[in-house]
Amino acid sequence: MWRLISAVLLVQPAFADTVVATRTIRAQSVIGPEDLTMVQAEVPGALSDPGLALGQEARVTIYAGRPVHAADLGARALIDRNQVVPLIYLAGGLAISTEGRAMGRGGEGDVIAVINLASKTTVSGRVGPDGAVYVGLEN
Repeated sequence: MWRLISAVLLVQPAFADTVVATRTIRAQSVIGPEDLTMVQAEVPGALSDPGLALGQEARVTIYAGRPVHAADLGARALIDRNQVVPLIYLAGGLAISTEGRAMGRGGEGDVIAVINLASKTTVSGRVGPDGAVYVGLEN
Protein backbone atom coordinates (compact mmCIF):
# COMPACT_ATOMS: atom_id res chain seq x y z
CA MET A 1 0.00 0.00 0.00
CA TRP A 2 2.83 2.40 0.94
CA ARG A 3 4.47 1.84 -2.47
CA LEU A 4 1.23 2.63 -4.27
CA ILE A 5 0.83 5.94 -2.40
CA SER A 6 4.43 6.98 -2.98
CA ALA A 7 4.17 6.03 -6.69
CA VAL A 8 1.07 8.22 -7.07
CA LEU A 9 2.81 11.12 -5.34
CA LEU A 10 5.88 10.79 -7.56
CA VAL A 11 3.84 10.68 -10.78
CA GLN A 12 1.97 13.93 -10.10
CA PRO A 13 3.50 16.94 -11.87
CA ALA A 14 5.28 19.52 -9.75
CA PHE A 15 3.80 22.97 -10.21
CA ALA A 16 5.85 26.12 -10.11
CA ASP A 17 4.59 29.30 -8.52
CA THR A 18 3.08 31.82 -10.93
CA VAL A 19 2.41 35.54 -10.38
CA VAL A 20 -1.24 36.54 -10.94
CA ALA A 21 -3.10 39.82 -10.60
CA THR A 22 -5.27 40.21 -7.48
CA ARG A 23 -7.39 42.88 -9.19
CA THR A 24 -7.79 44.33 -12.65
CA ILE A 25 -4.73 46.46 -13.37
CA ARG A 26 -5.31 49.13 -15.98
CA ALA A 27 -2.73 49.88 -18.64
CA GLN A 28 -0.30 52.63 -17.56
CA SER A 29 -0.73 51.76 -13.86
CA VAL A 30 2.33 51.16 -11.70
CA ILE A 31 2.35 47.68 -10.14
CA GLY A 32 2.41 47.54 -6.34
CA PRO A 33 2.63 44.62 -3.89
CA GLU A 34 -1.13 44.68 -3.29
CA ASP A 35 -1.72 44.03 -7.02
CA LEU A 36 -0.04 40.60 -7.09
CA THR A 37 -0.34 37.19 -5.52
CA MET A 38 1.25 33.79 -6.10
CA VAL A 39 -0.60 30.63 -7.14
CA GLN A 40 0.66 27.10 -7.68
CA ALA A 41 0.38 26.66 -11.43
CA GLU A 42 2.79 26.37 -14.30
CA VAL A 43 1.93 28.93 -16.98
CA PRO A 44 4.43 29.21 -19.86
CA GLY A 45 5.83 32.73 -20.11
CA ALA A 46 4.33 33.93 -16.83
CA LEU A 47 6.47 35.51 -14.12
CA SER A 48 7.46 33.34 -11.19
CA ASP A 49 8.96 36.15 -9.10
CA PRO A 50 6.71 39.07 -8.07
CA GLY A 51 9.79 41.23 -7.51
CA LEU A 52 10.23 41.45 -11.29
CA ALA A 53 6.85 43.17 -11.62
CA LEU A 54 6.93 45.57 -8.66
CA GLY A 55 7.44 49.18 -9.72
CA GLN A 56 6.90 48.33 -13.39
CA GLU A 57 4.12 49.85 -15.48
CA ALA A 58 1.38 47.73 -17.02
CA ARG A 59 1.56 48.09 -20.83
CA VAL A 60 -1.83 46.38 -21.23
CA THR A 61 -4.81 45.77 -18.96
CA ILE A 62 -4.16 42.73 -16.76
CA TYR A 63 -7.37 41.17 -15.46
CA ALA A 64 -7.85 39.81 -11.93
CA GLY A 65 -6.80 36.18 -11.58
CA ARG A 66 -4.80 36.20 -14.82
CA PRO A 67 -1.09 35.41 -14.94
CA VAL A 68 1.33 38.31 -15.36
CA HIS A 69 3.74 37.99 -18.31
CA ALA A 70 6.96 39.95 -18.79
CA ALA A 71 5.60 41.29 -22.09
CA ASP A 72 2.69 42.89 -20.18
CA LEU A 73 5.09 45.13 -18.24
CA GLY A 74 7.59 47.84 -19.00
CA ALA A 75 9.58 50.64 -17.46
CA ARG A 76 7.60 53.35 -15.76
CA ALA A 77 6.80 56.10 -18.28
CA LEU A 78 8.78 59.30 -17.78
CA ILE A 79 7.28 61.02 -20.82
CA ASP A 80 3.63 61.28 -21.89
CA ARG A 81 2.30 61.88 -25.38
CA ASN A 82 2.31 65.59 -26.37
CA GLN A 83 4.59 66.50 -23.46
CA VAL A 84 7.26 69.12 -24.20
CA VAL A 85 10.62 67.50 -23.45
CA PRO A 86 14.30 68.43 -23.64
CA LEU A 87 15.67 67.13 -26.94
CA ILE A 88 19.43 66.64 -26.86
CA TYR A 89 21.61 65.77 -29.85
CA LEU A 90 24.93 64.17 -28.97
CA ALA A 91 27.76 63.40 -31.40
CA GLY A 92 31.35 63.10 -30.26
CA GLY A 93 32.06 66.15 -28.09
CA LEU A 94 29.10 68.11 -29.54
CA ALA A 95 25.85 68.54 -27.58
CA ILE A 96 22.92 70.57 -28.94
CA SER A 97 19.83 71.08 -26.82
CA THR A 98 16.35 72.24 -27.85
CA GLU A 99 12.73 71.42 -27.04
CA GLY A 100 10.55 68.82 -28.67
CA ARG A 101 7.02 67.47 -28.40
CA ALA A 102 6.76 63.74 -27.65
CA MET A 103 4.64 61.77 -30.11
CA GLY A 104 4.13 58.92 -27.65
CA ARG A 105 4.73 57.69 -24.11
CA GLY A 106 8.05 56.27 -23.05
CA GLY A 107 10.07 55.05 -20.12
CA GLU A 108 13.82 55.01 -19.63
CA GLY A 109 15.49 53.28 -22.55
CA ASP A 110 12.47 53.41 -24.87
CA VAL A 111 12.87 54.88 -28.34
CA ILE A 112 10.13 57.41 -29.14
CA ALA A 113 9.37 59.89 -31.91
CA VAL A 114 9.69 63.59 -31.05
CA ILE A 115 8.91 66.69 -33.11
CA ASN A 116 11.67 69.30 -32.87
CA LEU A 117 9.69 72.46 -32.06
CA ALA A 118 12.24 74.73 -33.76
CA SER A 119 12.52 72.91 -37.10
CA LYS A 120 9.21 70.95 -37.08
CA THR A 121 11.23 67.84 -37.98
CA THR A 122 10.33 64.47 -36.48
CA VAL A 123 13.26 62.55 -35.01
CA SER A 124 13.60 59.36 -32.99
CA GLY A 125 15.48 59.32 -29.73
CA ARG A 126 16.05 57.28 -26.62
CA VAL A 127 14.46 58.37 -23.33
CA GLY A 128 17.11 59.03 -20.70
CA PRO A 129 16.79 58.56 -16.93
CA ASP A 130 16.33 62.32 -16.58
CA GLY A 131 13.27 62.43 -18.88
CA ALA A 132 15.16 64.01 -21.77
CA VAL A 133 15.21 62.45 -25.23
CA TYR A 134 18.66 61.80 -26.64
CA VAL A 135 19.24 61.79 -30.40
CA GLY A 136 22.44 60.77 -32.11
CA LEU A 137 23.23 57.90 -29.78
CA GLU A 138 22.99 54.31 -30.99
CA ASN A 139 19.20 53.80 -30.89
